[in-house]
Amino acid sequence: MTTSKPAPNQATLHRMVMEKHVCPFGVKSKHLLESKGFTVDDNWLTTREQTEAFKIKYNVKTTPQTFINGARIGGYDDLRRHFGKKVRDPKALTYKPVIAVFATTALMALAASMAAFGSPLTIRAGEWFIAFSMCVLAILKLRDIESFSNMFIGYDLLARRWIPYSYIYPFAELLAGVLMTADVLTVVANPTALFIGVIGAVSVFKAVYVDKRELKCACVGGDSNVPLGFISLTENLMMIAMAVWMIASH
Repeated sequence: MTTSKPAPNQATLHRMVMEKHVCPFGVKSKHLLESKGFTVDDNWLTTREQTEAFKIKYNVKTTPQTFINGARIGGYDDLRRHFGKKVRDPKALTYKPVIAVFATTALMALAASMAAFGSPLTIRAGEWFIAFSMCVLAILKLRDIESFSNMFIGYDLLARRWIPYSYIYPFAELLAGVLMTADVLTVVANPTALFIGVIGAVSVFKAVYVDKRELKCACVGGDSNVPLGFISLTENLMMIAMAVWMIASH
């Protein structure tokens, strides 16, 4: 006696695919469904008028929209929840940006050391790690210096008293990082790193451990959800340590 195989799971997806815009969440929804073994009836909404008509018909505010076996699941986040996957909270505090920076700059320093000296584990690799970190963190601040300034003024002691410092800081951090990478003009790089590092460390310590304030850190830019705390303090302590080390070694 033979038994027929059960019909595969069916899903219907309605997503925006236009000449100048392809909805990324629609693409992700299709991939997620197919990765879960669903056969997807992929319906493209190719014009704004078609998209608006679809929203009105199903009384929804956004696309894509997924239907599984006839039942509407919703958008991409709803689909992830349906399959028991985590959904990112845009307001949730996270250290991921800082971890990503330090992990990347550590690998860069090891690679540079390997290329320059034939070994990844050198003193210069440690120096480059801090210098590279300063440069990358400065880049993140300079992406939107106005937003950085707004967040930075919230806790930095000098920036609150002299507003231009909140705009100077990313450039000073970048300058010190570049000069320390090249190991040139140490008479400029070391005092600069030491100054901004000490001011930053004192500011963070006061805001977090003395005043007990719950703030976001501007270390990776003014749009981050990184909490102000130990990691923020570490950034400044690294600059101080680098400056002191460079002064002592020269």
